[in-house]
Amino acid sequence: MTVLAMMWEARAVEGRGAELLEWARAQQLGREPLRRETLRASGDRVLVITWWEAPGTDADLPELPEPAADLITRPVHRWRFESLG
Repeated sequence: MTVLAMMWEARAVEGRGAELLEWARAQQLGREPLRRETLRASGDRVLVITWWEAPGTDADLPELPEPAADLITRPVHRWRFESLG
């Protein structure tokens, strides 16, 4: 088994960072990850990192969806990282 860290990052429309943060925190995944952490940064950006035990880096895992288009300034960025221990 592999441990994957999946990163989801979005940038809110100016002044709506708190709303995007609240939206991201409210999103349920299809199952519980090993760990989930939510962070914010300047520029009304929100980052959610989830850790999963998976059979490989291309495993089918639940991900946060795209927020409503009027809440974000661009499409969500997503990355997967394999833990090297």
